[in-house]
Amino acid sequence: MQPVITVGLDGSPESLAAAHWAADEADKRKLTLRLLHAWPLLVPEPARVPSEVDQNYWAKRFVHTARAELESSHPGLTIIGSLVADDARKALLQAASESELIVLGSRGLDSVGSYFLGDVSMPVVARTGRPVVLVRTGYGTAQPTSANRVVVALKLHGSTDELLDFAFHTAAVREVPLLAVHGRSVPLHARVPWGVDHAVTEEMTRDAQQELSKALHRWREKYPQVDAALAIRLETPAKAVVHAAEGAALLIVGRRAHRHDAAPHLGHVTHAAIHHGRTPVAVVPHG
Repeated sequence: MQPVITVGLDGSPESLAAAHWAADEADKRKLTLRLLHAWPLLVPEPARVPSEVDQNYWAKRFVHTARAELESSHPGLTIIGSLVADDARKALLQAASESELIVLGSRGLDSVGSYFLGDVSMPVVARTGRPVVLVRTGYGTAQPTSANRVVVALKLHGSTDELLDFAFHTAAVREVPLLAVHGRSVPLHARVPWGVDHAVTEEMTRDAQQELSKALHRWREKYPQVDAALAIRLETPAKAVVHAAEGAALLIVGRRAHRHDAAPHLGHVTHAAIHHGRTPVAVVPHG
């Protein structure tokens, strides 16, 4: 199968926003876009029946409408539609294993009223071995002019190869700068009556800067065209990442890949990015 970006469609405004984001990204990466709708009650394709008795009519209609809209705005992009008679979660996990990216709509902390949101999107984010991008409604209509960088959240320890490769590659295909952000809470012993002990915070910042610069070094060599900067912020990692991502084109966060027998888990930073950030969020599993 040719490399694809798959977007889950359920007829909601959020999934349509996700489709616009996925189309833009597929165009930049020179990949095929797959529009996927899954529902257990879809029936096998009948030979030729009028629309009033076609049980798949509405599923076909919103996939067709989305495809026509995206083909109009991306005339050179190859787009395929796919109707799957299966549970949405299962279908998306299978599609993710066959895709470069899986893209879903997101409502953050708003109420859940769509099949692909909440009950479906979070388990897909937590379980798939491929990057998942979550997109809020409104993408493609009023993008901020400051959306000219990609932001990636970094920790001091742990494997970051998959995360940084995805971040640098994304910045390269978009031809925008990359900002790597690391947040560190000020420890209790550095707090003094008049504020913080600057000697302690300066040492913390210097140590983090040195270690993370080493982590970035080989990726800067692999992607010399990417203008990559590093920011150390003295606040909780979740706050640092959400604040740094304001107005960005994409926020990239990592998720520790789990063994098949381990319960899936999303960390505090990933939860904060998904629920509080307004920019599209890519969750990248790593070792």
